[in-house]
Amino acid sequence: MAAVLCVGAIGALLLLGLRGNIVYFRTVSEAVKTRTTEGTHRFRLAGAVVPGSISQTSGGVRFELTDGKKTVTVDHAGDPPDLFKARAPVVCEGRWGSGLTFVSDRILIKHGSEYTPPKVKIRPSASGA
Repeated sequence: MAAVLCVGAIGALLLLGLRGNIVYFRTVSEAVKTRTTEGTHRFRLAGAVVPGSISQTSGGVRFELTDGKKTVTVDHAGDPPDLFKARAPVVCEGRWGSGLTFVSDRILIKHGSEYTPPKVKIRPSASGA
């Protein structure tokens, strides 16, 4: 009986501890649909960067994100990742701001599974070593 109670207590602690760290993932259409009920909860917003919509701001970058059905404006605080560009599939983490503006502080970009390191030319040293 004591073992069952311990396992139950540990399970409850894990569940309660992880609850605050769960970040939900939504497409742009799903997020727009649940906009009013979402409030200020953090979640991840997935879509593609709209070509011609990227502009630098004083604290980061602003762009539009779409899933082909709906489009929202994203205000991102900080520098975007190196692979960030028009048409790139991205996942932005943050919360709703005013209107249909998503305030992001993290951008994740999906990239290919094949990594090719850049070619590096090695010059012989002056000492010949």
